[in-house]
Amino acid sequence: MPTDTHQGILIVAKAPVPGQVKTRLTKLLSTEDAADLAAAALLDTLDTALAVHSAMPVVAITGALDSAMRSEEIGWRLRHVTVIAQRGNTFGERLQNAHRDANDVVGGDIFQVGMDTPQVTAGQFRAALAALAETDSVLGPATDGGWWGLGLHGARGAHSLVGVPMSSPDTGAATRSALEDSGLRVTELPELTDVDRPEDVDEVARRCAPGSRFAEAAAVLLERSV
Repeated sequence: MPTDTHQGILIVAKAPVPGQVKTRLTKLLSTEDAADLAAAALLDTLDTALAVHSAMPVVAITGALDSAMRSEEIGWRLRHVTVIAQRGNTFGERLQNAHRDANDVVGGDIFQVGMDTPQVTAGQFRAALAALAETDSVLGPATDGGWWGLGLHGARGAHSLVGVPMSSPDTGAATRSALEDSGLRVTELPELTDVDRPEDVDEVARRCAPGSRFAEAAAVLLERSV
């Protein structure tokens, strides 16, 4: 097991441009409202990662940030983290390369999340990194069958993500199998809910810290729909 004590939190993000993010939410929301929720979730996640002073925050981003909702606020937050561009043709390739590029910056243990679990806490980040120190990899399952977080040592095993079918009900199980097939022990973290469907918005908002951007944005939308 690697002995490097450097730690990083990798946030894989897409610029919250209307019509390009959280499109499944547009069954009930406008493209602008869906993108604004995504922007709020990203900002909350950035603030939580910045609160973990023992880990270096790295953001792998794609998309036109200038056209994004809350672009000015996001740009200001990104000045406080290391930003790298996503590389690859498929999502699996982009995840693999994000882990490798983040490892070039951090040189140690990387815990990766997306921008759709704004309820994650600094304590959960610290617990994930602590668990990673005791095993080969950690995986946080999501209630929809996917996963919300993945921890690796020095990007070891990241190549296995390329062949995993993403955004499917068995993505979590397939990811675990791929990591184990690469010779890694996998420790599971507590399950969280991703914000993917309209019915996820209220559930996740209720689990966010009081005053979070996501909770406030969700409250406005839910009040409007009454």
